Amino acid sequence: MQASTLIRKIHMDCPICDKTHEVEERKRNTTITIKGEEVAYEERFYFCANADEDENEFESGTMANENLLNARNAYRVKKGLLTSDEIVAMRESYGLSQVDLAKLLGWGEATISRYESKAIQDEAYDTMLRIVKDNPLQALEFLKKNADKFSVAKKQEIRSKIVEKLDSYGKEFLTRQAFEGEYANFEEPCDSNGFTLLDIDKIEAMISYIAERVSNLFKVKLMKMLWYSDVVSFIKNGCAMTGMVYRHESMGALPIGHYSLMNLENLNVQEEASYNYDLMLHVYPSKNVNYGILSDDEKDTLDKVIFKFKNFKAKDIVDYMHEERAYKETVTDEIIQFSLAKEIRPF
Repeated sequence: MQASTLIRKIHMDCPICDKTHEVEERKRNTTITIKGEEVAYEERFYFCANADEDENEFESGTMANENLLNARNAYRVKKGLLTSDEIVAMRESYGLSQVDLAKLLGWGEATISRYESKAIQDEAYDTMLRIVKDNPLQALEFLKKNADKFSVAKKQEIRSKIVEKLDSYGKEFLTRQAFEGEYANFEEPCDSNGFTLLDIDKIEAMISYIAERVSNLFKVKLMKMLWYSDVVSFIKNGCAMTGMVYRHESMGALPIGHYSLMNLENLNVQEEASYNYDLMLHVYPSKNVNYGILSDDEKDTLDKVIFKFKNFKAKDIVDYMHEERAYKETVTDEIIQFSLAKEIRPF
């Protein structure tokens, strides 16, 4: 049997040996080819210890569907498409049913249902979904365009929800635009951004993930932990996690646009006075964060960085970073290329 991990043991009617006994539910990493692309994903299965080695595994119908959905989502991630979970989260953030969202976009009524369960959207459809996800104003425009598809009462209900989201989303939208504007010169994967395009949703999730596990997390320490997370990811996978570009500063590596970054509305950042009465930015976990945007591999990378630096004070991590080759071989305001960071001290 391919290497796998035991999840639990349950009594059930086993279709392999036709007996009722304790069966193991297990999981493993495997690969599948979808649309000509080999993708890695996690699958669950049942294992019967009473059966021959040639035929000792089986899946329930529900499990088979979940495995296939995991595989398709892995393909989506590889191709930069929204996963089914992200589509569900976006739709629910507007309080829309599957049919409502399909009508809003002018699509067939079953389209969203398929994308959330089995079908993989093409790039054109994915672009429209992202537009609605990232911009409530555009959702309002779609509602005006396709108003005839809804009853008066339903149209008003949807409009109220969009306006409500727009009220809460407005500041975030503006601060995102400001942050994205800082990266106008980095719209292609390159050595400066770790061959990854800026991903604000992921940055917000990473920051909250770190803040949940690190007490007394302040801006200086967070910036270094983000750099190390990107660097470790680059070393492991050939690409960074965030798409941020870091410069050599006196306090170590700082991402371009770090002031705009700390103003993102989805971050939970509080100004607090230090012992010498200077104001410091204290970072706390955010509410309602979608950690599903982080893969298991990315969480593992974050966990390693957290384990390494959790108990470091800001000065400690700054001094530590100053000794890295990538810092020593750059000068003030110079971009720290990720190729320079391939060699960091062991974790």
